[in-house]
Amino acid sequence: MSSSNYNKRTILVIEDDKSISSFICTALQSSGYTVLTAADGVQARQMFASHGPELILLDLGLPDIDGVEIIKGVREWSSVPIIVVSARGRETDKVEALDFGADDYITKPFGISELTARIRTALRHADRASGSGAPADDIVTVGDLTIDIGKRRVTLGENEVRFTAIEYKIVSLLAKNVGRVLTYDYIIKEIWGPYASSDNQILRVNMANIRRKLEENPAEPRYIVTELGVGYRMMEK
Repeated sequence: MSSSNYNKRTILVIEDDKSISSFICTALQSSGYTVLTAADGVQARQMFASHGPELILLDLGLPDIDGVEIIKGVREWSSVPIIVVSARGRETDKVEALDFGADDYITKPFGISELTARIRTALRHADRASGSGAPADDIVTVGDLTIDIGKRRVTLGENEVRFTAIEYKIVSLLAKNVGRVLTYDYIIKEIWGPYASSDNQILRVNMANIRRKLEENPAEPRYIVTELGVGYRMMEK
């Protein structure tokens, strides 16, 4: 299996029409993305909090809540790209969605080539605007560990490391802040959002999995160390 199948970008598709959702999912998966789906606002919020997708495709006409409310809620704490895919073609609908924080707006029906091009553009813009630390196209090296942030590729020696989407987000967050201690609360907020439980258990479980994949002896880590009672730090070169 090629390296492009690992550490893939995750997209959350919020669409209540099953046929449209299935069509979009199939197209995005064939383009190399990991795809999550939600059919209403409640599911969407749960999926966003649990999986931390890197882009949202949003239909405004959801059965339980107007999609604009989803945009407002996400924008209270996250700058994740949001592309509206809607049958609403009125200028006022587009202006409202964009004013409340959507990054782009596509009117149904649409072509898959156009959709994937807009997704690539939105992700590039998000990478360039990402916060402090290493640039989106930088490479971080710690001993035998290399994190290529631009290519989303992690290697240990000659071997590529396969992470889940959440595990990769944690590793890349630490890599962008190499040498700095990131508190448990900061990591949880960045990965799962401000409404995630303050219990560190989900973070500890993911970190244990990361260390099993990276460390020769997880009990004595060389790459990501624990600052007891505070958080985690990726070692410098």
